[in-house]
Amino acid sequence: MKRGCLLPGANYILLLVILLYPFAASAGDITEQLHQPVDRSIVRETTTEADELQQQGEQQYQQGRSDKAVESWLKALELYHSIGDLKAQGLIYDALSRGYVQMGLYKEAEDAMRRRLAIARDIKDFQGQIFGLNNIGSLLLRKGENKAAFQTLTEAVEIATQLKNIEGQGLSLNSLGLATARLGEYNKAIKLYEKALTYRRQLNDVLGQANTLNNLGDAYSAANDYQGTIGAYGEALGMAKIAGDRANQLRAIDGLVIAHGSVGRYERALDLLEKRLTLAKEINSRREELKSFEAYAQLYEQIGDLPTARNFYERAVILARNLDENKLEVQLLDKMRQLQRKVATSSKKKR
Repeated sequence: MKRGCLLPGANYILLLVILLYPFAASAGDITEQLHQPVDRSIVRETTTEADELQQQGEQQYQQGRSDKAVESWLKALELYHSIGDLKAQGLIYDALSRGYVQMGLYKEAEDAMRRRLAIARDIKDFQGQIFGLNNIGSLLLRKGENKAAFQTLTEAVEIATQLKNIEGQGLSLNSLGLATARLGEYNKAIKLYEKALTYRRQLNDVLGQANTLNNLGDAYSAANDYQGTIGAYGEALGMAKIAGDRANQLRAIDGLVIAHGSVGRYERALDLLEKRLTLAKEINSRREELKSFEAYAQLYEQIGDLPTARNFYERAVILARNLDENKLEVQLLDKMRQLQRKVATSSKKKR
């Protein structure tokens, strides 16, 4: 073998050294670099900037400017990532998921939720896992993926139960009840909601109780249990009033109107609709006024007072047009045509 000619194995080792270590460094040099303290002033400055962006995003979200909020949160996320703050990254992913949902970007929202869940698992944040699983389950329900939602929410219940986390148990059992109801298992859903209520009552979570009671009313209604329906919606209405929760008040009233109307208790249903319309005006919501007019029209049609029903349909159409609710306007006009045919048929019979 000639001098200066390296063995094939030696050539390979030399190539690796050149590629991986472009300059020579001793083990001591590398260790010293790894042990150099992080510049704390840079971390503080970066954290402050990221925190400000997070707060700015929250303000933009509350103002209904979700697109701007998402921009702020993505900038904050990049900064938190640069300093390795996993906990803060998790909170930003939570915020991003809210922003994406408000924008109707459900794929992006789910991705943010799953990243949040992954971080919660990495840092052993079990409460974060519970709420992360609930968020994913709720989004899956919105997308109509009921079986996947059921599995996800079952895991949330298991973690909350193991930790004896009362808030997590109440939330997760309520969410699992929704998934179970979507699968048509109304009696099982009722049991889950009732169990969720016990935990929410322990915490005196009035808002949570109102929500669960409305869900319970829905399940009783689907199971054709009139007494259970009236009882659940009635209690939900009371709790929602205590909490000042207008959305759950309106929802409870809607359930009660349908329930009372189904058994011919029209006077009670009309009283409730009057309260609904008053509430809609108090919160200055023209959309809720529109829903009230439509509900009035449907109830009067059910009673057989077709002229009054037509009057309320007309009022609903005007509001739908003003709100640029084109699809709803078309649906209401179609109902008016159907009603007109009923009026014409009724007139012929009287002759």
